[in-house]
Amino acid sequence: MSPFNTIPSAANGRWCIVLASVLWSLSGMLTRLLQNPTALEVHDPKLTPLQIAFFRALFAGLFLVPMLRRRDIRFRPLMAPMVMTFAVMNALFLSAMALGTAANAILLQNSAPFFVFIVSVFVLGEAADRKSLIALLIGMAGMIVIVGGSDDLGGRLDVALMGLGSGITYAFIILCLRAMRNESPQWLIAQNHLGSAFCLALAVCVIWGPTYWIEWLTTPSWRQLILLLIFGCVQMGLPYFLFARGLRSVSPQEAGTISLLEPLLNPLWAYLISPETDTPPQATWIGGALILGALAYRYLPSRKKSATL
Repeated sequence: MSPFNTIPSAANGRWCIVLASVLWSLSGMLTRLLQNPTALEVHDPKLTPLQIAFFRALFAGLFLVPMLRRRDIRFRPLMAPMVMTFAVMNALFLSAMALGTAANAILLQNSAPFFVFIVSVFVLGEAADRKSLIALLIGMAGMIVIVGGSDDLGGRLDVALMGLGSGITYAFIILCLRAMRNESPQWLIAQNHLGSAFCLALAVCVIWGPTYWIEWLTTPSWRQLILLLIFGCVQMGLPYFLFARGLRSVSPQEAGTISLLEPLLNPLWAYLISPETDTPPQATWIGGALILGALAYRYLPSRKKSATL
């Protein structure tokens, strides 16, 4: 029987989501290893954010292919825009991560739940609850603080906007996955990653030409390819598998709370590799605290009031 068909215990499900969040949080560290001189010597030749995004998505998708079953593969009209948006999100996030601080990139991408709430209420007509509305206002304040404080990064407003764009596109991915929740999760995840790799490669070939495209694909050294393989399989493919498995016995609300480990740990790993470029500015500390506080407030279960006589 496929692992996706077995339902783990609640405790095992929580551990799956914890491990997925920890593995997801390694993106900043692995990106910095590819950019900065270390004992691993994987910073040369220099790779662009788009190259990193391409190989990460490619290896993550290939990792997930063996988990597919024939009956999983079905096509829906919404899948095409979902895959293209995933490619844009992948490129924006890795660009924001490579050109700015890991803290800014991951915190702004984690603004996605707030955009999902806005679309769900004002476009899809779903009921709004008071708790979500308060979390939205606090989270939006945090985003404004981070983007408005981008001058602390040397005036790189464009980098902050890339991070914000990754959050908006991530919200669209979440809405697509919600709309296609009856489809096979491993199929949706695999096609997102492989489709993202294809879209990025095609865009490079069309914009810069076949010659540059071949050079772009053959740039990484064998050391870099090994790290990129780890990047895709361990930081993307495996966590998605664990997260999907954990959701079989853990509620989305609890999973969302546990997943806050990712934006907490990601900047820490990146800082350990490159403290000179990944020391978050004051705006990130303030805005990040607001975003994480809003997410925690939204997802942590409310304490029921004790009955009084």
